Amino acid sequence: MSLSAILFLFLTHFGIGIAWTLPLVSRTAGVKFFRFNAGCAAVLLIIGWVFRPEVTVLGGVASSTVLLALAVVTGTLLIYWATIGRVLAALRPVLLWVGLIAGAVTLIAQGAAVGSSLAVASTTLAIASFLSSAALLGGSFTAMILGHWYLVLPSMDVSLLQSIVKFHIGSIIVRIVVTIAVVWIAIAGWEPGVGPNFQHYVLSSAGVFFWQRILFGLLGPSVLSYLTWETAKIRSTQSATGILYVDVFTVIVGELLAKYLHLSTSIPV
Repeated sequence: MSLSAILFLFLTHFGIGIAWTLPLVSRTAGVKFFRFNAGCAAVLLIIGWVFRPEVTVLGGVASSTVLLALAVVTGTLLIYWATIGRVLAALRPVLLWVGLIAGAVTLIAQGAAVGSSLAVASTTLAIASFLSSAALLGGSFTAMILGHWYLVLPSMDVSLLQSIVKFHIGSIIVRIVVTIAVVWIAIAGWEPGVGPNFQHYVLSSAGVFFWQRILFGLLGPSVLSYLTWETAKIRSTQSATGILYVDVFTVIVGELLAKYLHLSTSIPV
């Protein structure tokens, strides 16, 4: 098991997820909001690059294709961050979308590399796991920052927060569906001699990490995002933001555990 591989997957998924949510927020949030989020995404990707594992780790999730796409998304985000509100106004949307597409290519290439090395989970589900992980991480972070931004721009319409919370709830639902599918295939498709029995793993003492992943990464955000939605509906942005701080923490813990489980069991939960 490689700590660098865990951090590489987590940080790249986190950074790409934040970048994906930028087009979902209205420009009325202000230049500083987009600069801050783009900067955070770029920093996470740069740190992830530093922690990149050997090419042979995880079937090649740090292959030349992945690193090239990662370099493109990082570079375009840095240019986007440096120019927003200053120059090249017409070019920024192009830069952003090039970065978003490169981010998707990065995750798909990672998922394809992982899926090709698994006997119990298809490549499609491995890719879906990585894509849904990025969406969940990015949606929770952007919702939290946007909620905090009402302190900066109190005049912002509450519909902005409601929209990103809807996306966050949708990403949780997709993440749950993908995780259920991956676990079901891992258990139902197991054959003696093929590999470790995942059902035995989750019911053993070592499976505590799996159940913590479910509790913190899926059940916790499900409840907290619903509470956020209810508080946003009554226009209580400060309460919603407080809940979102806890929500982001649970999502981060859950996704870190998901990467750990992936390395431990080869199951992309």
